[in-house]
Parts: sequence; structure tokens; C-alpha cells
Amino acid sequence: VHATFIDLVKERRGTKLKDDPELFTGLFWTGIKGLELGLVDALGDMRTVLKTRFGAKTQLRLITTPRGFLSRFGLFGSSKGFSAPDIAAAAASGVIDAAEERALWSRFGL
Repeated sequence: VHATFIDLVKERRGTKLKDDPELFTGLFWTGIKGLELGLVDALGDMRTVLKTRFGAKTQLRLITTPRGFLSRFGLFGSSKGFSAPDIAAAAASGVIDAAEERALWSRFGL
């Protein structure tokens, strides 16, 4: 896996990478060190970096999932935790919480 990762990084970053023996030791670098090693092109938030690279008129659009009819009213299919997996997870969590609470009280004979 590590060798595949190294090959992928070398293929994608090419001549931007510095010839540094520490580069592929398994450690990771962020910020200034990542920039020095050629792992990143720039530092900053996405909006600022893209405007610097492609011009001030660059616009970013927020892409969201399509909303269904019921989600417009805060019901099923919204991003507020009302999806089927979220409901199932909440139900399972509730059952586990109730069982743990019951076990705790049973220690006191209640």
C-alpha cells in the first residue's frame, strides 16, 4: 500500500516534489513544511487560493443534493438527520441506552 501511495504521489506531483529522504518515511507534513516539500501548491483557504490562481472573477458554487418535496418542510430526506439510516441508528442507540440504564438501576434492586 505504501509503495502504491509513493508511486501515485510521484506521478501526480512530478517535478514539484523536492528530493528529500524524509519525504516518504511514513510521516506527514502540513502547512509550510508540506509546501517546502512540494506536497501542496499553496497555503490558504480554497476560495482565496482559487481566486489567486484563476483570477478575481472566479466563482465557486455550492453543490448540494437535490431536495425532495417532504424535505422542504423539514421532513424525510433532509440533511437534518431524518434519513432512514439516521432514524435506524437513533433507534438502535435508544435501545442500547435503555438497556444500559436498566442494567444500572438493577444493581440497586430497582
